[in-house]
Amino acid sequence: MSIAWDLFTPGAALAGGLLIGAAAALMVVLLGRVAGISGIVGQLLQAGTWRSAPQWGWRVAFVVGLLAAPLLWQGFAPLPAMQMPGNPLVIIAAGLLVGFGTRLGSGCTSGHGVCGISRLSLRSLSATVVFIATGVATVFVVRHVLGG
Repeated sequence: MSIAWDLFTPGAALAGGLLIGAAAALMVVLLGRVAGISGIVGQLLQAGTWRSAPQWGWRVAFVVGLLAAPLLWQGFAPLPAMQMPGNPLVIIAAGLLVGFGTRLGSGCTSGHGVCGISRLSLRSLSATVVFIATGVATVFVVRHVLGG
C-alpha cells in the first residue's frame, strides 16, 4: 500500500473540519439540536408528508445546504473526480447496511462522532468506536479474506 502524497491536503482538511465543527456548534447554540444527518433526514422521511415533520423548515434548509455546498464549491475550485469502483449491487447493499446501522445505533457518524463526542457523551463514544471497528473489520475481510 502506498500513500498518494500529492493528494494530501492538510489545509483543506483543516478548513473542512473547522466548518463542520462551527456548523455543529451553531446548530446546538441556535436551535438546541444535534447536527446528525440521519436524524434530520429521518424526521423528514418518517412523517406522512414532509411538511408535517417537526420543525420541517430548518431540516429542509439543512438538506438543501448539504446538496448545494458542492455546487458552491465549484465556484472556487474544481471538484475531485468521482469514482465508484466495484459492483453496483455490492454498493447498494453496503448503503442499505449503513442505513440499517444508523437506525440500530440511533444515529450516524455526524451525530455521534462529531456532535456526541464533543458533548462528552459516553453513548456516542461507544457508538463511534463500534462504527470505526466495524469499518476496519469490513475492510480487512473484504481485502484480505475475500481477496477483493
